[in-house]
Amino acid sequence: MECKVVPFMAQIAQHETTSTVANQLQQLINIHLAQGWEYVRLESVEAQIAPSKGCFGFGATPGYVTNFKMAVFKK
Repeated sequence: MECKVVPFMAQIAQHETTSTVANQLQQLINIHLAQGWEYVRLESVEAQIAPSKGCFGFGATPGYVTNFKMAVFKK
């Protein structure tokens, strides 16, 4: 079995609804289905962002943790 993982981040305007998000995910799935991939699930991946310019001092920014959504496909 072969797997493929691609990032997914929905973008909507303030007046749009969850239907817009669903449509964006459906488009991503359809693109990969047309290429022979089967959608498996949407995963959340946690990442540690490193601090910049060291930990202390002028202009330094601390590190932080963030999450990314990844769509998983298989063949």
